[in-house]
Amino acid sequence: MIAPEPFFEPRGTPFSEFHRIRALTSLGHTVDLATYPFGRDVELRGLRIFRSFRPPFVTHVGIGPSWTKVPLNLLLTLTACRLALTGRYDAVHSHEEGGGIGVILAWLLRVPHLYDMHSSLPQQVTNFGYRKMPGLAWILGRLERLMIRGSRVVIVICADLETTVRQIRVDVPTVLIENAPGAGAGPTAGSGLLIRQALGVAPSTPVALYTGTFEHYQGLDLLYAAMARVKTRRPEARLVLVGGDAAQVAHARRQIDALGLTNEVILTGQRPAEEIPGYLDAATVLVSPRSTGTNTPLKIYQYLRSGRAIVATNLRTHTQVLSDDFAFLAAPTPEAFGDAILGAFEDPARADAIGARAREIAETRYSDEAYIAKTSLACGLLVGVDSAGTEETGRGTATPGLVPRTPGGTEPDHYSYTHYANRDVAEGFEALRFSGPIGQHLQQTQEALLLEVLAPLEGRRILDVGAGTGRAALALAAK
Repeated sequence: MIAPEPFFEPRGTPFSEFHRIRALTSLGHTVDLATYPFGRDVELRGLRIFRSFRPPFVTHVGIGPSWTKVPLNLLLTLTACRLALTGRYDAVHSHEEGGGIGVILAWLLRVPHLYDMHSSLPQQVTNFGYRKMPGLAWILGRLERLMIRGSRVVIVICADLETTVRQIRVDVPTVLIENAPGAGAGPTAGSGLLIRQALGVAPSTPVALYTGTFEHYQGLDLLYAAMARVKTRRPEARLVLVGGDAAQVAHARRQIDALGLTNEVILTGQRPAEEIPGYLDAATVLVSPRSTGTNTPLKIYQYLRSGRAIVATNLRTHTQVLSDDFAFLAAPTPEAFGDAILGAFEDPARADAIGARAREIAETRYSDEAYIAKTSLACGLLVGVDSAGTEETGRGTATPGLVPRTPGGTEPDHYSYTHYANRDVAEGFEALRFSGPIGQHLQQTQEALLLEVLAPLEGRRILDVGAGTGRAALALAAK
């Protein structure tokens, strides 16, 4: 596995990498991780960490694209090559721009490559304020195309990235695995009282809470302006912001003071991950004002588990996970966002109901069991079936496959012919899709509608044509 990040640090992509490794090792796989020379070692059964050399005068690496990553990635390439030459691997699994290294190594080793796509690389140019460098976006766009075209399977963390993959290569299998486990734990009831005492906030004071980084794409300017609007109707309300390094907090304080919100906004700076659930419990509403980009913020999944009402912008970055049924969604303007916060403050019964529905969604749709099942599905697809109709189980070995061949012996046009032909993959997908009470209800409803449409069935011969797992055929045969 190749991870061009400081592993482990408590932030977005390293969190995702940690839980991806945890899922892989829980499924019985072993992982050799090539990563940057920064970060904290973690102990997981089946994981070995190999760090690249540190370039002179480089002591840390920030979030997003930077020139610092150029020498770091060159040295990471050497580390990955050393592992490839001295070890024996069944697959190469790469994160972010590490896929550029991974696809080449996988080709040289003649093993499949899995690209773990946490973001669109050219979109990062806009998200992190490099708009004046269009050449960089072009280079990253070409790299992204190379990584997707050279991969047997692509994992994406949100639906929008799946669309990006399809625009580049329509036939590559993609697995959507949301970053729900990496978002952190939900709160313990009552833990927020100590947080409120430490902040000097009374138990009855309405509190809007933001957690996360202070990068400009997070939309904090919008949040500050919205809080100024909230102040006019609810002067006792407080906005608490958890995150940001020292320089970012100082800059935020200057902006807040200029808006006359010195007493209304509390900046805590970065806090340990284990303290965040207490802050969530202390909040009345949770806010996510992100204004650019399409990736779902990691914080959203922890927000969902909290049982508190969420106020978020009604942009693709949020709406691919959130809906009006379990969140307050507002246009990305100070007026609309401020009114949404006020609406949650002033209608506590509705806010409580929305928060309860959000927690239910988190417990069913984004459970750890679903996360591991999706990881297992990606592994099954990675094993794949080659064009000769044999299932690859590792370098130099093969077992008879079950792939239906098209007339003339040509390779099937669509990946579903191969991955549904793999019994383990098909059964894993079936279990994931129809697990839990919602899945069982969906299965029963689909079967009932199918049988009603085709009734009467007695004495009829029915041809079921499709590339699925045979759910319709099973229901018909049972009748």
